[in-house]
Amino acid sequence: MRIVFMGTPDFAVPSLQRLIDDGHEVVAVYTQPDKPKNRGMKLVAPPVKQCAIAHGIPVEQPERVREQAVLDQLAAYAPELIVVAAYGKILPKALIDLPPKGCINVHSSLLPKYRGAAPIHWAILNGERETGVTIMDIAEALDAGDILSQSATPIDPDETVETLHDRLAEMGADLLSETVKAIEAGTVRRIPQDDSQSTYAPMLSRELSPMDWSRSAKQLHDQVRGLTPWPACSVEIGGQSFKVFASEITDQTTSKAPGTLVGTDQKGILMACGDGRVLRITQVQAAGKKRMSAADYLRGHPLV
Repeated sequence: MRIVFMGTPDFAVPSLQRLIDDGHEVVAVYTQPDKPKNRGMKLVAPPVKQCAIAHGIPVEQPERVREQAVLDQLAAYAPELIVVAAYGKILPKALIDLPPKGCINVHSSLLPKYRGAAPIHWAILNGERETGVTIMDIAEALDAGDILSQSATPIDPDETVETLHDRLAEMGADLLSETVKAIEAGTVRRIPQDDSQSTYAPMLSRELSPMDWSRSAKQLHDQVRGLTPWPACSVEIGGQSFKVFASEITDQTTSKAPGTLVGTDQKGILMACGDGRVLRITQVQAAGKKRMSAADYLRGHPLV
């Protein structure tokens, strides 16, 4: 099938690669403009652009997709289908209506739950036991189009955003492959979303970082898992500020006040939580230092 692919970050790369491997004619890739990164502020190409260049696929990087020149250019590629995966821009109706076989999106949640920009993070932050990927028709309303296919997966109690992200990216590619074949064959089924069951997954911010020790050990552990690697949890212990990148729920209980340092052990820093349980912080980054295991930090900087 003649396809235009629209995507930007690592999450989208397996989907693009699968379309190529399946033998579809990916006539163009649309991705966000290169952005400056690191201390040198050197322009870096998005992962999707790097994949497209490796396969000799034309790359377009418009600042705005609503301009008529962009729509005319896209129409000139004459796609039968547009596939979107974490592109990062809202698409106008004129673009959505352009391809005869539709405009579809790879979304990393079980819609209608977790519509929005950060579904993987919020599924973990909220302590969900299951998530998945959805292929849907794109509608003008945010992530509200008809569902074409879904695939679910359990979330491990200690799984972080980083590992879940990679699993869902591969699942999305698998599901996309099956769905595009069904579209091509004319056998795909469209199921309207139940808007009354929808939830929202907004963009993350550093306002989510501070750890509130009045919460339970599980809630705090979920917070750590859901905010790694960015913006990461933050805490002050013994007058020292830390970012927290990993934790464990222990079997220990304590009568100490929430937020009190219970002690340290060979694995990390033990903190009292609001439910009387003890959370072990196992990976930290102190101000001005690198991310490291809490055990390594404690060897040179004892807290008790």
